[in-house]
Amino acid sequence: MDRREIAALLAYIGRLDPRTIRTDQGEAKDQLAQWHALLGDVPPATPHGWDALVAARKHIRTSPYPILPADIARPWESYRRDRLARHSDPTPSADPDDQAAWTAELVGTRHAVATGTAQPAQARAITTGRDGINPRLKARLREIGSCIPPAARAALAPYRPARAAREAAVAQGKADALSVQCEWCLAQPGEPCRRRRIGPDGGARGTAQCATHPSRLELATTQQAEQVQQPAVA
Repeated sequence: MDRREIAALLAYIGRLDPRTIRTDQGEAKDQLAQWHALLGDVPPATPHGWDALVAARKHIRTSPYPILPADIARPWESYRRDRLARHSDPTPSADPDDQAAWTAELVGTRHAVATGTAQPAQARAITTGRDGINPRLKARLREIGSCIPPAARAALAPYRPARAAREAAVAQGKADALSVQCEWCLAQPGEPCRRRRIGPDGGARGTAQCATHPSRLELATTQQAEQVQQPAVA
């Protein structure tokens, strides 16, 4: 706020709380200089929710003490912190190789959000469920059969041998043991079997992954056979 805007703010406050009015010309000039020095970087209002008059009126309504410049500055700083906390930096449009331009655009966006001239850019939420998948992505998944390309899957095979062996078995037409719940350790579909760790007192201390229990594989094989027989019977 410039000196003219500070004078308008003080006149508004004086109408609501006559205790702040300075009748002596020298005192009025000192008051104006003090408020301008402390609130010079605080805008009178922004397009997105900040208004110094509203902050002053709220203080006068809720506090028995005469208003001070800090009673305007504190809500302004809270307003800035809240907006920056809700802001997720969007990718600048500048060339990433131009570090100066990249940084300048990033800083400029944050400054606009903090000063209330732009709305915070929030990160897009991750959609869940089948209805939230983009139709183009659905078509692509149907085309390739997996979200992991075959070349990447082959490159990852040495680092996850158990999964690679499971995928190879499924490709050969064998049952997928992880497609059913394990009746032994109660592992849910898609989760590996687990082994309980028993303490000296006989109580369970934790669990650890282990090889697939035979009963789970038998159950998956049985269900696969039933699914194959049902269309034949129909």
